[in-house]
Amino acid sequence: MEVVHERCAAVDISKADAKVCIRVPGQGRRRRKETRTFTTMTRDLLAMRDWLLSEGITVVGMEATGDYWKPIFYVLEHDVECWLLNARHIKAVPGRKTDVKDAEWLCELVEHGLVRPSFVPPEPIRQLRDLTRYRTDVVQERTREAQRLEKFLEDAGIKLSVVVSDMLGKSARAMLEALIAGERDPRVLSALALGPMRGKIPVLTEALTGRFTDHHAFVVRTMLDRIDAANATEERISTEIAQRLEQHEAPDGRSFRQLIDLLVTVPGVGTRAAEVILAEIGADMSRFPSAGHLASWAGVCPGNNESGGRRMSGRTRHGDRYLKAVLGQAASSAGRSKGTYLASRFKRIAARRGKKRALVAVGHSILVSAWHMLTHDVVYHDLGPDYFLERLGSDGRARKTRRLVGQLNELGYQVVLQSADTA
Repeated sequence: MEVVHERCAAVDISKADAKVCIRVPGQGRRRRKETRTFTTMTRDLLAMRDWLLSEGITVVGMEATGDYWKPIFYVLEHDVECWLLNARHIKAVPGRKTDVKDAEWLCELVEHGLVRPSFVPPEPIRQLRDLTRYRTDVVQERTREAQRLEKFLEDAGIKLSVVVSDMLGKSARAMLEALIAGERDPRVLSALALGPMRGKIPVLTEALTGRFTDHHAFVVRTMLDRIDAANATEERISTEIAQRLEQHEAPDGRSFRQLIDLLVTVPGVGTRAAEVILAEIGADMSRFPSAGHLASWAGVCPGNNESGGRRMSGRTRHGDRYLKAVLGQAASSAGRSKGTYLASRFKRIAARRGKKRALVAVGHSILVSAWHMLTHDVVYHDLGPDYFLERLGSDGRARKTRRLVGQLNELGYQVVLQSADTA
């Protein structure tokens, strides 16, 4: 088999140690193989780096094992070419598995170019990704705490969530604070409603009638404190993200803030969604040869599964869960927009294949648009809500006319068409 990389290495990683195998030219046409074990402490990792450099290693492959690959990758990334490899692509022969054999097998795969490296963004993007992902986790934890609060109020017979849409809004929060302070009169509590909520005072009085005790007051106070802490943490992270966007630049010299300004021109993509998209896909689109490659990496395009000439399930791959989640949110928002191409696309697909598939398709369109915008430094250009009708010219209009007339005929109507110009 052809040798693609003359001097290569592979690392089998665990929490405590790493098995490192190198393959380099030996005597004559033979290849020399050597395997050593290093701990994952920084001192040993630096010794491992010195050994690899002394052997003239140019490529190092390692399996993506939890978060344990990060210290090794970060120590080596500035001196040699590091490949982070998908575990699904490098399985060895069953029944012959040891850490040393895994390292040797992985080194052979790298040597012959039989594996492809995963996308690992540069350090500024990694730091931005850490912040956006942690903010997402904090928001999710706040949501879970709000759900716990709603369920706990049921224990006290307080049905506030039946009347108000936001349990953490100003009116609901004022009522909860009064309950914690010791107020138990439903009429006094309902009088704390603000704005349009005052029209619901009679219903609020019924909803606030229960058996709220000092025990409930203690638990609700604790829950609200956790929610307030999550809000403060979210605000602090958002401030740090805003500062990072101003400080860092893409390889072509554009600041991260300029890239965010491009992404928010897409319908349904807000500032936070744009920050997550940039943090997940990076600022350098040359890493993805085409928009299709980016969509495939993200897991928002149909999968390939064909056997015996038959097309099997085309469900999407797992992909990047943070990116897929924000694309779904943006797609849902774009589907509710007025007079846009994305809204028209969502309605067409939802009518035929359901809303879930429509969300994936619109999210795919948003990601493809993001690739073109970041690659060519252009703002989003909307094709318009009539794109699907006008793309085929008069044939498209005639086809839609026949379909609508056919539907009316099926309902028992006889249709006579008259041009609006003639009328």
